[in-house]
Amino acid sequence: MPQPRAWSLTGALLLALAGATARSEPVALDPARSSVEFEVRVMWMFDVAGRFGAVTGEVDIDHDARTARVRARIDTRAVSMRRTSHEEWVKSDEFFDAARHPYIVFDSDPFPLAMLELGGDIAGNLTLRGQTRPASLRLRPTECPGAVALSCAVVADGTVQRSDFGMRTRRATLADKVRLHFIVRTVAPPE
Repeated sequence: MPQPRAWSLTGALLLALAGATARSEPVALDPARSSVEFEVRVMWMFDVAGRFGAVTGEVDIDHDARTARVRARIDTRAVSMRRTSHEEWVKSDEFFDAARHPYIVFDSDPFPLAMLELGGDIAGNLTLRGQTRPASLRLRPTECPGAVALSCAVVADGTVQRSDFGMRTRRATLADKVRLHFIVRTVAPPE
């Protein structure tokens, strides 16, 4: 059985919009080519960064409304950082509590498909450590519009406050604001 081709989110959505007969269509995120990174300032002097495990989920495209919704699941059990001791620490119950809450979920509100090319803010809800809060991600404009977009990823940035999700330890040495950076691609539907 042939492997599915990986597409960018922008390209898959533009192609689906142009030729689809269905009113609503799900497009799977490509976990092998999608990633989410995080960064937090330590002692107000330097940043510590890491990368989450696989990103899975889908984009639901509503052709009639010309909108999309994203649901992304981010694996907290497979965090990678420069030091193994840091990886175990951030997976502990002090931070992500990966044993009890193995996924972070971002569930967006519907947004115009044009934002995939032009950029803009996507509102939604972020569930982290079993707590759901409103969140917003800023989509960057695509760098290769039109048909060339099949080779592009969708890139988005956001921030969350650790304390909003019950992470209140080490406040004297660790900033409350955590920066997130998403690079998302989709899997092409079978031909």
